[in-house]
Amino acid sequence: MALDEGDAEAEKEVAQTLESLEKRVGIFEMECMFSEEHDESNALITIHAGAGGTEAQDWVDMLLRMYLRWAEEKEFKTSILDYLPGDEAGVKGVTVLVKGLYAYGYLRSEMGIHRLVRISPFDAGGRRHTSFASVFIFPELDDSIDIDINEKDLRIDTYRASGAGGQHVNKTSSAVRITHLPTGIVVQCQNERSQHRNKDMAFKMLRARLYEREKEIQAKEQEELGGVKKEIGWGSQIRSYVLQPYRMVKDHRTKCEVGNVDSVLDGKLEPFINAYLLWKR
Repeated sequence: MALDEGDAEAEKEVAQTLESLEKRVGIFEMECMFSEEHDESNALITIHAGAGGTEAQDWVDMLLRMYLRWAEEKEFKTSILDYLPGDEAGVKGVTVLVKGLYAYGYLRSEMGIHRLVRISPFDAGGRRHTSFASVFIFPELDDSIDIDINEKDLRIDTYRASGAGGQHVNKTSSAVRITHLPTGIVVQCQNERSQHRNKDMAFKMLRARLYEREKEIQAKEQEELGGVKKEIGWGSQIRSYVLQPYRMVKDHRTKCEVGNVDSVLDGKLEPFINAYLLWKR
């Protein structure tokens, strides 16, 4: 039986109301999940190649593309602050600044070791290889966060930048590397033309690293007091990306699995991010 005009209008209004309520519930759930300190902040992503040689360096390049595509989809702004190309292919290490509301809240789910299993494009024998890369996520701290850094504890070096950034990067020693001697933490920035601006950004990166280090120390102390042991190392990957002999991405913490590997590598990280936030909550 056909609906009259009044019924059709009422049905349309109900559908719109339901859609609005679903959006509001979704926002409320997300606000509940983003309850940790600095979740609203911009994020710094640092990716380093691990075991696997050229394979691992190519894996870093794939992860970099994945996070850049994810950020683009979220309409977040990104800038590559430091970039060390691989010996033959890929990237040895890279640091990216992601600017957007809740960037750190979303991306803290990615902190850890990422494992790739595939037939190597660099192996003439077509053998299967396993590669590892570490992903570190830090919040970009604002000036209201006081991190005590003693100038005497720092070694500051300047050098000529390489990689993306334009021809100017090879003309002057504008890139800056800061080593925090007590902890051995090293940060570097080569994104800006000005040495002064690179130094400012490197200090921001250092403050974020020191802040996260202090949080890790406190967390370990709490775990020891509670009798909880947490293994940290190259054998404790948080997520595996398998392209051979089957195709699947699996998060080992939340047990979230996605069969469409290509979509994940294209930046579709929402299933893993949402599962992690629910798991942490």
